[in-house]
Amino acid sequence: MSKTIVELCRDHGLPSGESGSASLSRDVLAARVYDLVEAGAPLVLLYATDERAAARGFVVHAAVQAADGLLTLESALPAEDPRYPSITRLVMAAHWFERLMHDQFGVIAEGHPDFRRLMHHENMPAGTHPLRKDFAWNTKLPVADEPSPMHRVEGKGVYEIPVGPIHAGIIEPGHFRFNVRGERILSLEGKLFFTHKGVEKLVEGKMPEEAMRFVERVSGDMVVGHTLAYAQAVERVTGTIPSARAKALRVLWNELERLTAHLFDMGNMPGNGTGFSFMAAQGFRMVEELRRMHAMLVGHRFLRGAIVLGGAHDVSTESQEQILATLAETERDLKEVLNIAFTNDGLMDRFETTGVLSEAAARAYGARGPAARASRVATDLRAELPYAAYATHAPEIVTEKAGDVAARFRVRARECAESLRLIRAVLEELPEGAPAVPLEGGTGSAYGWNEAWRGAVVDWVALDAKGRIERLVITDPSFMNWPLFGEIGPGNIVPDFPLCNKSLSLSYSGTDL
Repeated sequence: MSKTIVELCRDHGLPSGESGSASLSRDVLAARVYDLVEAGAPLVLLYATDERAAARGFVVHAAVQAADGLLTLESALPAEDPRYPSITRLVMAAHWFERLMHDQFGVIAEGHPDFRRLMHHENMPAGTHPLRKDFAWNTKLPVADEPSPMHRVEGKGVYEIPVGPIHAGIIEPGHFRFNVRGERILSLEGKLFFTHKGVEKLVEGKMPEEAMRFVERVSGDMVVGHTLAYAQAVERVTGTIPSARAKALRVLWNELERLTAHLFDMGNMPGNGTGFSFMAAQGFRMVEELRRMHAMLVGHRFLRGAIVLGGAHDVSTESQEQILATLAETERDLKEVLNIAFTNDGLMDRFETTGVLSEAAARAYGARGPAARASRVATDLRAELPYAAYATHAPEIVTEKAGDVAARFRVRARECAESLRLIRAVLEELPEGAPAVPLEGGTGSAYGWNEAWRGAVVDWVALDAKGRIERLVITDPSFMNWPLFGEIGPGNIVPDFPLCNKSLSLSYSGTDL
């Protein structure tokens, strides 16, 4: 466990940590972030703000996780020269963040080992930075033809296999480039960001309540994951304190979403990854029952409306009884299905030793969620930085050692059991009171976080003097986990790529904000 914010500041000669942030010159920012990461405070967020109106130029903010919250190191860069020594040279987890800041703001991380355009490749004209304040959200840009080079492996018998961005299934677009010799993968790289939505730009100037509709749609299958982090950030800025009942309900909805998503993945991984269709049929059947229950409870199969600013959707006594009855059936069926899966030698042979992610790589990339926990990284914000009612209903952090597809499958199976336990505990001790309170007014900035089913969601929101959104930073765990393909793909055969892919269960939409 890392030290507290004040202790980290004291030990590393930073300005007083009482405010949770420290201002540094751009020349020392990377070194200080590295020092904190080495001290056990991992980098969780790196973002930029356009503060030219306040004569601060462009400001880079690096947030690391302390034992009692997030500590932010910030460095103001001159508007005419927005560059700084790259953090990626020292902390690998910064690599996509720094490329993203360049696309969004034109901030240059000097010495970055791979400074190709990330989000705005090919169709976005070079030199366009849409999160700058002088860029209008409704600007009509010409379609560019900017090349987006991908890595190649040269050698006798080596050839490339391009896959996507249009796929055979009903999934979002992503291009994957294999360099192979025979069927053995030598290198694998993905190119994403074909369906950029511009969420962070669209919510600028909106009231927090107006922005909730956009946040709910960041990633359609992780509604609670995103809305809970966002709501808590807004509530911290405004000083709004949800009731004890609301906090417990937030745990309920978060764990129901986790259970449903994990069941889907445990059907999808063997069903569509290996052709073991029994698992797909049974997994999807259980998921359908849960989604019908969601629709009955909140009016939406994917739990839109479950989280509101200031609280959560309530459940009646009758609804609680239906939840418990449905979960009892789900638990019974899940045990039978998992017994069949774990005793099927053909399935386990495909799972074991496939797509191995080492602990060292997981830590270096800042992997999140089941992908990290299956590689011995015991990270879970529900336990590390408790929120909602997780201080009362503390989860067990589930980890595995092997780091392969089998380990990621087992983590999901064990987390389903833990979610069932947490839901029952919440319903047994559900406090009385109002499910939601009115949102207070306020100005300032704050973080909000949630350990969603894919992993940690960490948001930062800044409200102006009128209470409108000045800047909203959203991070989906998939943003951190997509680059893991470069680690888990090589050494495997091409037919195992879908299995590796589905074991990470990544979101295209959540990444392409």
